[in-house]
Amino acid sequence: MRSPELHPIALSAEERLVFGRAPHRGGRRPGRYAVAVPGCGPYVSRVLGDVLVEPAGVRLTWRGTNEAMLSSLFDAPGGARRVTLVDGMSVVLDEGKNELVVFAGLEAGGGPPKDLTLTFVVSGAERTRELTELSGSDLPVPEAAVATAEAPEVLGRYSKVWYVALALTEPLLAGTDDEQSVPTHQEIHRRIDHWRGGDAWNLADPRRVDEAIKKISRIAFGESLDPYGAARDGRLFNARFAVAKRTAQRRLVTAEDLDEVERAARRRADGR
Repeated sequence: MRSPELHPIALSAEERLVFGRAPHRGGRRPGRYAVAVPGCGPYVSRVLGDVLVEPAGVRLTWRGTNEAMLSSLFDAPGGARRVTLVDGMSVVLDEGKNELVVFAGLEAGGGPPKDLTLTFVVSGAERTRELTELSGSDLPVPEAAVATAEAPEVLGRYSKVWYVALALTEPLLAGTDDEQSVPTHQEIHRRIDHWRGGDAWNLADPRRVDEAIKKISRIAFGESLDPYGAARDGRLFNARFAVAKRTAQRRLVTAEDLDEVERAARRRADGR
């Protein structure tokens, strides 16, 4: 396991590593290690995940309430894959490099939080030469047990911006991962008007939709990675699709939210 915040760590067969903001070390046991990742925000789970080296492969089990994206690189069978991890999910890492991004996992000195990136290199070799094996006494000692803080409220539930985020990500939440499926200004307005029974604020004006999407972008990416900021530097790509995808990945709105507003709209229609 590698990270800019950590010394490299290597595991061999039947060894387990637990990592997070402040994981319990418990009693020292051979082959069982706990690593506190420096710089995590107080709202990051004390235990984010654990890695177990099994005979059949390397298994990562996600334990955190913070969402993360796992990407396999280079040697993944059948090509690269991307998986959003939620609490309780278990995946087998691919041979080669696997990159884990914990969204907004790092504090940034008073600025917007940054993503925490961990790289797992899976090799059939007994040891990977570039990695440094750490004994239990060499591992960082986790901070004193501190309860995990509530994550900051990023989108006010049922606010105008929350509804725009839901309409923007609706195709992704429904299972479509296609840049061509990003809703237009008019489609966003119509969807919100439908969900709210004819009350869509001032979103018939495309400028108001743009304002809301840019606010969502700053929340989803942070100031430093905001694609609308990148546009000012001449690096514009499909910013609206990027915002929709990141919003869905970070679960700022969810498929359950979409089901809720659809059910409410149906109940309203049936009551007329």
